[in-house]
Amino acid sequence: MRIGILGLGRIGAFHAETLSGLDAVGSLVVADPVAEAARAAAERFGAEVAASPEAVLAAGVDGVVVAAATDAHPALIRAAVEAGVPVFCEKPVARTMTEGVEVLKAVEAGDVPVQIGFNRRFDAGFTAARAAVRRGELGKLHTVRSTTLDPAPPPAAYVAASGGIFRDCSVHDFDIIRWVTGREVTEVYAVGGNRGAEYIKEAGDADTTGAVLTLDDGTIAVVSNSRHNARGHDVRMELHGFTDSVAVGLDDKLPLRSLEPGVAFPAGTPHDFFMDRFAAAYRAELAAFTEVVAGRLPSPCTVADALEAGWIAEACTLSLHEHRPVRIEEVRTV
Repeated sequence: MRIGILGLGRIGAFHAETLSGLDAVGSLVVADPVAEAARAAAERFGAEVAASPEAVLAAGVDGVVVAAATDAHPALIRAAVEAGVPVFCEKPVARTMTEGVEVLKAVEAGDVPVQIGFNRRFDAGFTAARAAVRRGELGKLHTVRSTTLDPAPPPAAYVAASGGIFRDCSVHDFDIIRWVTGREVTEVYAVGGNRGAEYIKEAGDADTTGAVLTLDDGTIAVVSNSRHNARGHDVRMELHGFTDSVAVGLDDKLPLRSLEPGVAFPAGTPHDFFMDRFAAAYRAELAAFTEVVAGRLPSPCTVADALEAGWIAEACTLSLHEHRPVRIEEVRTV
């Protein structure tokens, strides 16, 4: 099949490399406002360069991957849907939830599939955790812990435009908690602080946060995030039930150092980048998109799914600023 890619920055170029290695993908058509980025991708992956997103959609593509800047997501999703072209779009759907709701309405008005990029749904560990919960292996859940710690903060310009750590980083934890447990979040309480890069504080954001989520069955989920984790990129989940407990991310690349006598675990080199930690998940995610394009699979992460995680991020942001618990119904507009 023929796949278009809109945006050839860090993640777009990574997706181009992944797609070029999939048997289902025969050719790529790429476009980027920075002409050199598009030319580099064309040379590296044998892609065809188009002058604009409109030109990509008119080039006979079977599906399109949106990896452009967040502000461009709503218009590009709409353009692809109007052209009848299945879409894979990196999160978030839009910079604001108001825009996201408008995109949802546009998508639901048609029958063109849209898949939003939450890669943890395709990670082997998280997939196994979801299966264990579905099979009842853990019994009734009582506690979930989800962690995302970055080795270093992103640049100041990125932070200023990110919408905040809950919308940019924690949203992955929020989505995977919903997906693994099969439950919805009803209330949140969030805290945050600034112990590192001054420019994060100047942007009105926190560099380290914690959030307690109450799920609709009474399960408590604790989410921990930070832009500063010198030992490496740390993504983990624990699920504790009345029958058993399991963990995701507990391998030899875990970026923790044990102080227990005689304990050599973890013995490997820690992950230092999210593309390293989730390389296999990204490949599985885009392989799934080719199945969506072929009509053999419904979208495994819809716009509606992405907005559910977004409402949790909105509630946590409000909770942090107002120092109080916030129910999801306070922020939800649909």
